[in-house]
This record gives sequence, C-alpha cells and structure tokens, in this order.
Amino acid sequence: MIGPGGAKCFHNIYHKSNNIMKKIGILHGMEESFPSTLVERINSKKEKDIVAEAVRIDKVIQNESLGYDVIIDRISQDVPFYRAMLKNAAITGTAVINNPFWWTADDKFFNNALALQVGVAVPKTVILPSKNHPPDTTDKSFRNLAFPLDWEGIFNYIGFPAYFKPFADGGWKHVFKLNNAEEFFKAYDETDQLVMMLQEEIIFTEYFRCYCLDRKDVHIMQYDPRQPHHLRYIQNPQPIEAKLLKLLEDSVLKLNNALGYDFNTVELALRDGVPYAIDFCNPAPDAEYHSVGAENFEWIVEHAAEMAINRAKKHKDGKMNLTWGDFVKSAATGK
Repeated sequence: MIGPGGAKCFHNIYHKSNNIMKKIGILHGMEESFPSTLVERINSKKEKDIVAEAVRIDKVIQNESLGYDVIIDRISQDVPFYRAMLKNAAITGTAVINNPFWWTADDKFFNNALALQVGVAVPKTVILPSKNHPPDTTDKSFRNLAFPLDWEGIFNYIGFPAYFKPFADGGWKHVFKLNNAEEFFKAYDETDQLVMMLQEEIIFTEYFRCYCLDRKDVHIMQYDPRQPHHLRYIQNPQPIEAKLLKLLEDSVLKLNNALGYDFNTVELALRDGVPYAIDFCNPAPDAEYHSVGAENFEWIVEHAAEMAINRAKKHKDGKMNLTWGDFVKSAATGK
C-alpha cells in the first residue's frame, strides 16, 4: 500500500497522445494523500490506453471538452467555478463522479424523504424557514407562511433533546444540540439566513460510517461521532455479526441507488436493532490517510481506482456518460 507522501508530483504525468487513450482526472483541493495515491494506484495497474493525472484547467470554453473521459470530483462542493466547469465537461461527454447536476440539486431534507420512500429509517425531521430574510425579499415574500409557526406541534413531533442543523451544508458547521424550546429559539436567532432542520436525537448503541462506491461496493467502518475528529474511526473494531452486516449493507445500497451517488458515505446509528440514516449526502467524503487510518485508506484507494478504470473503459465518445439514480430515472420514465 502507498501511504501519504509516497506519491510524487503528479500534475500532467500523461497527455492524450491519440484518440484511443483514455484519461482519468482527479479534481481536488487541499487534500494531500488521497488524490496523489489514487493517481499512482490507477497508473500502477498499467491498464492498456488508460492513464490518470490531476485535472489541469487553463481555460473553460462553452461546449468544449477538457479532454478527460472520467473526472473524480473532490472539491466542487466548495468552488462554484468548478461546479460550472464540471457541468460543461459532463455535457461534452466526461463521466463526472459524482454527477454534478444531481448533487447540486440535492439536499439533506430531501434525502430523508427519499430514505423513507425506499424503506430506510431516518430521525423525525422538519425544515424551517430562515430566521432572517434572504437577500432581496421582504415580509411580503412570505405571505404563505403562518405566523407564528406551529411551534408546539413541531416540538411535540420532534421532542427534546434534538439537533438543529442546515438542510444543505456538509460537515458539522452550524450544528446545535438543543435540550428545550428556550435553547432552540436562542440558536435560531444565530442562524441568520440559513435554512435549518430540526431533527430528533437518536440515542444509539452502535454507529457506523460506510463508504459506498459505484453503488455496489460497501465498506463499513465503526465510528464514534462523539469523539474529536481524529479519534472517530475506531481502531481494532469488534467483528460485526452477519445479520447486522447485511442490514447495514442493504440500507447503504438502497440509499445510494435511489440517490444516484457513485462516491458517498452513509452514517448509520443503531437504535433498538434498527439502523437510522443520519448523514448520507457526502459527495466528496473524507478519504485522507491520517483521518481514516491505513486499512480504510487502502480500501477506498483500491476501489476508487477500480471504479475509475471501469468507467473509463465504458466511456463512449460523443455520448452522455453520466449516471443517474433510481429516483430520477423513475421520474423521467413514470415507472
């Protein structure tokens, strides 16, 4: 296994020398170990006419390809320019992982609704209007909202303790644990223009963070979100019984097939033997060596390399090479 720092400079190692060569690009930001190790792993396999490199962009022209058959996106969630670039790449035939049209339309509240549709348990959740008006709106923009909202009904449905978090942002930014209505209104006053969800707390006996790649490969990691970030992945975990393992895998696959993510993590909290999906909208999940540990890092590098190579082999010039989830496909076909 190649560990962190083992990769050399990998910008533009290869160039497309003819129309047969397939090129895989990794688009990334501050990450260090995963992107470079992934490039090395793909190239070490010496697949005929397939090469990998860090994406290089010197200009983006409408409806013109950047020359990549596959791009694995690790940063566009933070960079609007990259989002626009990836959509342009996708429409010119690049297989972008994850589908940039889908993940930019997705949010955590919709995720919960779809999870219930496919039979995966989630905490009780409501969505709330932002505390302060969005730009260029006034009181008249919200004439369809009751004032005040049915706070008693909302609190009775969710119960306390509860979590208060943005409906779209990733990570643990702007997340509050609340014990009563007084704490809720104090936190609400601090959220400005964020659209927030109030969510039931799941008191769990076990917690798992699960990689899912290509909507078929699942790697289950025992995890403790109550610990500092660098201690959350449990070292020397205990074996998971076969029945529970199957239940966790089924939940992960149901969610990713419905949503259409090819590179994602799903967090599952076990309460009374039932896995509750807590967080499963992570289109660029943590994959750094020093964060996830050697064993998990090896799994994600190897399976991401295999996925990228397989997607490059399936790539068809002049065609749309994106993948879509079951929700979108059923909506499009009416089935």
